[in-house]
Amino acid sequence: MATHPTNVTVLRRSRRSGIDARAVRVDAERVLAALGEPGTELAISLVSDAEIHTLNRDYRGKDQPTDVLGFAMREGEPTPDGEDVLGDVVISLDTAARQAAERGVTLASEVRDLLIHGILHLLGYDHEVGANESRRMKAKERWLRRVLERADSL
Repeated sequence: MATHPTNVTVLRRSRRSGIDARAVRVDAERVLAALGEPGTELAISLVSDAEIHTLNRDYRGKDQPTDVLGFAMREGEPTPDGEDVLGDVVISLDTAARQAAERGVTLASEVRDLLIHGILHLLGYDHEVGANESRRMKAKERWLRRVLERADSL
């Protein structure tokens, strides 16, 4: 795989342990490359339930925490300087930890799944618009999980 300059930034705004920000960045870079988006600018924020609750309320009108939010930046015309900015993925580590415990998986595995889900939302996938789109998004999520698992085994 060709190397591309990294434009992925991970901001750790939660003190919860069990997550390696560098591994999250590498996963994001691999997902973007697999989707034909290498070098695309992406910001990932790892936050608390309190912070994501505020964002969910203010931007989606849902007064509760959630696991992941995506803020797309690709709407409208491309930037004049040619930068390709995908947007922001915000992941609640508190909610991810609860979901990981419920599913019997590690926090890192749950964050990986939420990262994939958030990136797909930024690229226009939306499971909430109907059953066909939901199936299409789930299939893409499964494929990307396999891509990351293969990369882990190298």
